[in-house]
Amino acid sequence: MVIESKDNQRFKSWMKLKLKKHRDETNLFLVYGKKLVDLALAHGVCEEVVTTNPEIEGTLISEKLMKELSQTETTFDVMAVCKKVSNPIQSDKILVLDDVQNPDNVGALLRSALAFGFKHVILSQKSADLYNEKTIRASQGAIFDVYVERLNLVEFLTLKKDEGYQVFGADAHASKNQPEEGPIILVLGNEGNGLSNEVKELANGFINIKTETVESLNVVVAGSILMYEWGKVRWRLVFPHLLII
Repeated sequence: MVIESKDNQRFKSWMKLKLKKHRDETNLFLVYGKKLVDLALAHGVCEEVVTTNPEIEGTLISEKLMKELSQTETTFDVMAVCKKVSNPIQSDKILVLDDVQNPDNVGALLRSALAFGFKHVILSQKSADLYNEKTIRASQGAIFDVYVERLNLVEFLTLKKDEGYQVFGADAHASKNQPEEGPIILVLGNEGNGLSNEVKELANGFINIKTETVESLNVVVAGSILMYEWGKVRWRLVFPHLLII
């Protein structure tokens, strides 16, 4: 049986998941396309597969309804309803996003975090929604493998400093102090305003990537460079490429 009516209750429930409010209320979210659906299935978070393709196992709906459910210009032939699950991961490299508000940026940073071993990511209260379709798409599925929490940054950073973590913030203009051996937290700031004053006060130091001609880099580019460099053997081998005063 193919679902064809907009009045269908299941269709209405899927449509509501396009809104953050309902994602938060139900702890469910949507993913689109075969790659993300397959990843959701592989990670055991898929509640239901919805498709227009009778050759794919799942609930069949009309192409017209799938287009209604789409959140991009491209309409996929399969999507999945997924449950929010984030398994805790202990890491000596933690990425913190201080009010990074563009969902594309958050998603891309999650992908880089996974690539370079920052498997624990903290979002500030004002950072973009992890389950926004743009965030999920930009992450290329990294949301299924990275442990993400949304927390009060001052409380989190204070706690982690007490546990021996060093906090270093990315700064477009200044560098200060040399990191020592041990667990470290990299903080990336808001796209327009950079790091918040509260975070700056807690930081052990700041990192500036030396550039030519260009004054500053996009938060995704800067964050990815820093995480890549951080992933090398140790800081002392890395920072000849970075401007540290």
